[in-house]
Amino acid sequence: MDIFVLLWLLFLLGPSLLRQSGITVELPPSRFQLERYQETLVITLGPGEAGPRIHLGRDAVGLDALDAQLEALRIDGAPARAIVLMQTDAGTPVGLERQVSEMVLEKGFRLALVGANQQGANGTQPPAQQ
Repeated sequence: MDIFVLLWLLFLLGPSLLRQSGITVELPPSRFQLERYQETLVITLGPGEAGPRIHLGRDAVGLDALDAQLEALRIDGAPARAIVLMQTDAGTPVGLERQVSEMVLEKGFRLALVGANQQGANGTQPPAQQ
């Protein structure tokens, strides 16, 4: 019975665990919900000891390596079917976020910035839109 419950939990939680980039970042709040995409690439900009860290999926990369990997994906035709989700820690310099965003867009990918649920950020409902 325990094995059945464990397998059931892994089946339910497995997809949400696979989409995470592997590092923890403090996302800024956002009022908008992101739709689900079948094929995504996740770029995470997070804090580091010497400077901000960049991750493509779970792999730590530098700017040059990120550029090379995005170029290889572009050559494979990934921009036609994938979207890049960029998670940026609230403490990451805006200049780095802009530089990575421009790099992604130059390669022909669609880009979506990921933020935390605004209700979860401060415990209150977002203001109603008119």
